[in-house]
Amino acid sequence: MEPWMIVILLSVCGVLHGQEAEQTSLEECCRDGKERGLQGQDCAALPLISEFSTCRVAQEQCCLAVMENASCNQGVAVAREQRACDMLFSGSICEPKTAKTCCHCCLLGRAAMEQGLSCDLDLSVAYQCGQVFQTCCLEGLPEGDANNTQAQAKEDKQFNDLDDPSLNDKCRGGGQCSHHCLGNGTCACFTGYKLKPDGRNCEDINECLLGSHDCQLGERCINTAGAYRCQREISCGSGYELTDSNTCKDIDECETGAHNCGLEFVCQNTPGSFQCQPGRQCGPGFIEDALGSCIDINECLSHTGACPAGQLCINTVGSYICQRNSPSCGRGYHLNEEGTRCVDVDECLGTDGVCAGHGCVNTIGSFRCECRTGYIFNSISRTCEDINECRHYPGRLCAHKCENVEGSYQCSCAMGFKLATDGRSCDDVNECESNPCNQECANVYGSYQCYCRRGFQLSDIDGITCEDIDECSLPVGGHICSYHCNNTPGSFHCSCPPEGYTLASNGRSCQDLDECVTGVHNCSQTETCFNVLGGFRCLSFECPPSYRRAGESHCERLPCDRRSDCLALPVRITHYSLTFPTHIPAPADIFRMGPSNAVPGDDIQLNIIGGNEEGFFGTQRLASGGMVQVQQPITEPGDFLLTVEMKLLRYGTLSTYLAKISVFVTRDPNAPLGLSLY
Repeated sequence: MEPWMIVILLSVCGVLHGQEAEQTSLEECCRDGKERGLQGQDCAALPLISEFSTCRVAQEQCCLAVMENASCNQGVAVAREQRACDMLFSGSICEPKTAKTCCHCCLLGRAAMEQGLSCDLDLSVAYQCGQVFQTCCLEGLPEGDANNTQAQAKEDKQFNDLDDPSLNDKCRGGGQCSHHCLGNGTCACFTGYKLKPDGRNCEDINECLLGSHDCQLGERCINTAGAYRCQREISCGSGYELTDSNTCKDIDECETGAHNCGLEFVCQNTPGSFQCQPGRQCGPGFIEDALGSCIDINECLSHTGACPAGQLCINTVGSYICQRNSPSCGRGYHLNEEGTRCVDVDECLGTDGVCAGHGCVNTIGSFRCECRTGYIFNSISRTCEDINECRHYPGRLCAHKCENVEGSYQCSCAMGFKLATDGRSCDDVNECESNPCNQECANVYGSYQCYCRRGFQLSDIDGITCEDIDECSLPVGGHICSYHCNNTPGSFHCSCPPEGYTLASNGRSCQDLDECVTGVHNCSQTETCFNVLGGFRCLSFECPPSYRRAGESHCERLPCDRRSDCLALPVRITHYSLTFPTHIPAPADIFRMGPSNAVPGDDIQLNIIGGNEEGFFGTQRLASGGMVQVQQPITEPGDFLLTVEMKLLRYGTLSTYLAKISVFVTRDPNAPLGLSLY
């Protein structure tokens, strides 16, 4: 290790120890990287064992050194087995370039040994390549060589050096050279690469462009990383294949099973093709066909005069026979016992029943059948065939359906009818007698119709069952009852809220129950009962100080003796009660306030000064007063207490009047009602 590298390493260690005394040492980080490299893990994605980057660097570099060392050893092993380096390292190991380089360097060492060159030959190669070269050269020396012991010792040392990642590439720790660093501190590249102008990085040499390849005529040079390969330009043609050495080799179709010879043939390979040879010899009377099968020879056709004159040749399997000629009798005749003439055959005497149960009449050379009723004799097939009466007499035999049977026919009726006693006509069936319907049945010609009572409807599924009509779910069901509709079998009934309402005489609308009139309220004697939709309210009020009660609904201000604070108080405070249902259209006028008698020149201002926090209400100025309106739809029930102030300027005197308006908004189960003002 160079001295400057030792200084840097010690400096880094000193800084690390200064930062944290308990951190993981670089030796432990390197040891972890070596172990994971031996396990074949990815050196660029190792799990961290320390939070410091220097430990990460030590892990990755030691892992890479182990991987590269293993790759180099594998390359050396391949070279020892005399295998081609270019064909082996095609991505099967982690460091193909290193393995390939070590393989080539080992082959160079063996070549030097075989050529009788010195193993100390000074070649301008990288440090690691030189070590492998010398080791493989010394390894191939004869056993009796005087320097065998020294070479063996040197080999052991060199391969021990290969196991040491720090000696495998002296400059790797400093990161100066991309491939190898020589002993003098300069960088060198692997075989097939050249040094870039920066003196550190290496680039591939394109042997195909430089013409430094050894491809033959008819071969094309293809550049690869660190080397090249030669590829044949013209294909080998049918029946041949291209080998790794760019030569054409005959394909043995018989050995590979690529032939199409039959089972009776034997495949024989030829250059670029194959032949099918017969696998067996056929016996006398047989010949081999194109598929190798033995087929019979028809001697009667292939041999002229196979039989003597007056004899007939009959072919047999594998041979033939000769038979004496006899008179040929036509259909309906046969030879007599002497074989000299033809006589009539009486077909009706046979036991096979040529007429199949019908009458049989023999004729010269033939016969005829006398068929039973419902059959007709076919002179061509000479059999009795059934007559299809339904086809011969359509629409004249049966009222509805005609079905042919053997020797006759049968009539049948459509559904809803039954066959009459004559076997041809059809009578209507009264299906209602068997009660097929769920409720009511009406017989129709050939069928029946089911009916349902009021409040039920016929099922669309079977057309028989009567299903209850849910009047409440019909499109107009929402208007049948004003509040709630309850379906019942065959009918329905309406209901109202449980409190505050009663069902009207029409049986559909809900009528408000006036608790104040019927006396079912619980208001005290000092309170006033106020009826609202579906309930009631108990109302009471007290006059504030400086006021006296002047009626059932208002308070009058006491005399002021011209005191300014008293004159600023309202002249009158009047209490009102209003009720209306939710969802009334907006805007809607609900309360009018003004002087009882109008005087020209009056200036009237009307304002809501309390109880309108949600902004449902507003005012509108009129010629003789003002109007309180509902400005927004009120969708939920609620009670509101509005304080409305009216200021009247008359003859230069300002008077104030207050209206305390209790507004009760209720939910109406019926259609929206008109405004109730009390």
